[in-house]
Amino acid sequence: MIHISETLALQTIEDFLDAEELTQLAKIVDADPAASRPRRSQAEVVAAPAAAEEILRRATERALPAVRRALPSVHGAGPWGYTELGPGDEVPTHLDGIPSPGVRPRRIGRVGVTIADADEGGLFYVETTSSGAPWTGALVGEAEGFAPGTPLTRCFPHEAAAARSHAAEPDWLARTPTTRWTTPAPAGVAVAYGAQLIHGVTPVVRGRVRKFVTDLLA
Repeated sequence: MIHISETLALQTIEDFLDAEELTQLAKIVDADPAASRPRRSQAEVVAAPAAAEEILRRATERALPAVRRALPSVHGAGPWGYTELGPGDEVPTHLDGIPSPGVRPRRIGRVGVTIADADEGGLFYVETTSSGAPWTGALVGEAEGFAPGTPLTRCFPHEAAAARSHAAEPDWLARTPTTRWTTPAPAGVAVAYGAQLIHGVTPVVRGRVRKFVTDLLA
């Protein structure tokens, strides 16, 4: 049964990828036309190349015990995606939420890992708040696979945020007072986070971020 704490969790896996795997993944995306082509929009995510997917699948299996300490309901991950951020690019503040809590498999979190960090900027962050603005007032329970009375946040997912400017943020998100927690995890360190956490990536100032992301499924 999924608890609200899992949807708000933050967990790092420091040994998610080793040096050899980082080198292999960089070579794979360099050689893949779909991964290296220009993005249609800022922070666009494309499907990871098949060879990269296999490396990341093995890494995910190794990491599941650590992930489950914070998100014990997670049984696996979805297909991996790949994104690059260059100077001026960012992932705007957004909130994935759980739009279909009764549909299996349930996406209760995400995990991301960089294979190359920017020289400056491009840092993943989460934002916490005591405000009620992000919450819908809806509750789910055992029928959906959650602890009784689990509240749900609104949804403003990555795709919508990447396609719009900060000026076009939903009113509820723009007016929410938050505290930002930046996580400068180096390349190879995975960051797992709950689907009901506000999060994003700061603008890249110099260099380029190369990153893989996937869903955590319960």
